[in-house]
Amino acid sequence: MAQQDEPSAWAYTARRVVRHLRWARSEGVRRLVEEDRLDPVQRAGTALAKWRWRRAHPQPPGRAVPVYLVGLQRSGTNMLARGLDVAPSFEVRNENDRRVFHRFRLRSDAVLADVVRRSRHRHVLVKPLCDTHRVDELLGLAGLRPGRALWAYRDVDDRARSEVAKFGDANLRALRAIADGTIGDRWQGQRLDGAARELIAGFDYDRMTPHTAAALFWYVRNSLFFTLGLADRDDTLLCSYDALVAAPAAYTRRLCAFLDLPYDPALHGHIGPRAPRRPRLELDGRVRALCTELAGRLDARAGLDPAVGRG
Repeated sequence: MAQQDEPSAWAYTARRVVRHLRWARSEGVRRLVEEDRLDPVQRAGTALAKWRWRRAHPQPPGRAVPVYLVGLQRSGTNMLARGLDVAPSFEVRNENDRRVFHRFRLRSDAVLADVVRRSRHRHVLVKPLCDTHRVDELLGLAGLRPGRALWAYRDVDDRARSEVAKFGDANLRALRAIADGTIGDRWQGQRLDGAARELIAGFDYDRMTPHTAAALFWYVRNSLFFTLGLADRDDTLLCSYDALVAAPAAYTRRLCAFLDLPYDPALHGHIGPRAPRRPRLELDGRVRALCTELAGRLDARAGLDPAVGRG
């Protein structure tokens, strides 16, 4: 298949600046600062707490457990990462960490393993959203302790709104490239089975709206949770954004139990209980049906009452 060249450093930076400006206009500068953790006082306080923890709890290198936070962009992963970063026993390596990531993609497995092995914390949280399709491989990375995975998902309509607000028609362009075979080795087209590729090829992307494309992409990427066999593993936890914001304390306790992490109300102190859903979008009927069916499967696997949260 044809492969698109990686954009130059200048073009890549310019694209990110434009994206952040659009996001700041639509959501506000305060939201941008919170999401990207740009507050220097907050970051300094977090770093100090972790330093104190390492002094009080000396950990030999090679003992840290890797925790992979995966799923689809705009699904609440920043909220989860921000909460776990409050835990001083956690070392957090987000997508903008240049030691582990290059342009939001993981560097080599050797680099990742080296960072985890060198950690003096009990857990190393890594957020490789663009490498979600590799999480089954990452969980068994050689030379590391057995890992854990958190797969985040969100109501399809709310996720589609957020995606289009920040990234425009990026999902539409990616689906078109998958359909016409020009996606190359870009992450959006990785590890899709024949059924997924056939499904993607069956739509007219010249007539599809960005919101419908974002919903179809939600379906394709979240379907990987089942096609990769993660639903049958006890080292992977399906995390509903909707359930988390509806009952932060209860859901955080569940998360802590999975990670063997002591519960602390501070872990969800940044989350105000709320009902996140807004009116449904006008989506292509076929895409809507696919998303509704998958949302039911995800909620059932996550043990949710459909009245509490749907993907």
